Amino acid sequence: MTGKTFTALLLDLDGTIIGPNEGITRSVETAIRRVSEQVPVSIVTGREPYDVLRFSRQLGLARPQVCDGGASVLDPATGEYLWRTPIPLEAAREVLAALNGQSTAFIATHQTGVVTHESHGRGLGEPPDYNRISALDLSREGAEALAGRFKGHRQVSVALAYLPYNTLWAVDFTRTGVNKAAGARKLAELLGTTLEATAMVGDSYNDLPLFESCGVRVAMGNAPEEIRTMADHVAPSVEEDGLAAAIDHYLLPLLTKK
Repeated sequence: MTGKTFTALLLDLDGTIIGPNEGITRSVETAIRRVSEQVPVSIVTGREPYDVLRFSRQLGLARPQVCDGGASVLDPATGEYLWRTPIPLEAAREVLAALNGQSTAFIATHQTGVVTHESHGRGLGEPPDYNRISALDLSREGAEALAGRFKGHRQVSVALAYLPYNTLWAVDFTRTGVNKAAGARKLAELLGTTLEATAMVGDSYNDLPLFESCGVRVAMGNAPEEIRTMADHVAPSVEEDGLAAAIDHYLLPLLTKK
């Protein structure tokens, strides 16, 4: 990797920063704070705004953060949206009808909160648009089948994500063309850099667009083999504080080449 360096760092949340216990270890937090003193660090996650704000504030990250699978960019200080691109309402209703039809748990985010399968079932306050809809707690086979139903849809994109907290799977639905790389590209624009000059660390299939777009790519040891083969560097697993090892022994040394 001679000659490579980076101007910003993007970090996946589940399976990268946090493991099944949903906590950040001291060594991982220390490493993230250390690298954030040299370059902007942003979480890029499929989770809802509340989670990205909670964890970014715990880590002292002051630059914009990405959530909703790339559909939203937030200011962590104020919690305000800096950018978002919702799913067309007609397509969102189609997705929700499919999930309700097979009694699938889900969470859908919108500009002022979230809708779940429970609240949607009670007919509570359909918002004007959704940033992201996530079908939850599926088997791997069930997630692949659901994603297949919407493959090639003209108004929505789909991405599979592993859920380390319960070892099940999710399917994330966003507007066509919107994924983690789309949100990260807007983030890079706000930071005055490019994805080609950015480093990333991730572990799951919804991180694939980042592996395809970023200039420096790190896979966690718990990532599927096809993702590890795309990486410039493979870190230990999240259970072994692999992110701390990647930052201290691979990413920080790259910054000394700047």
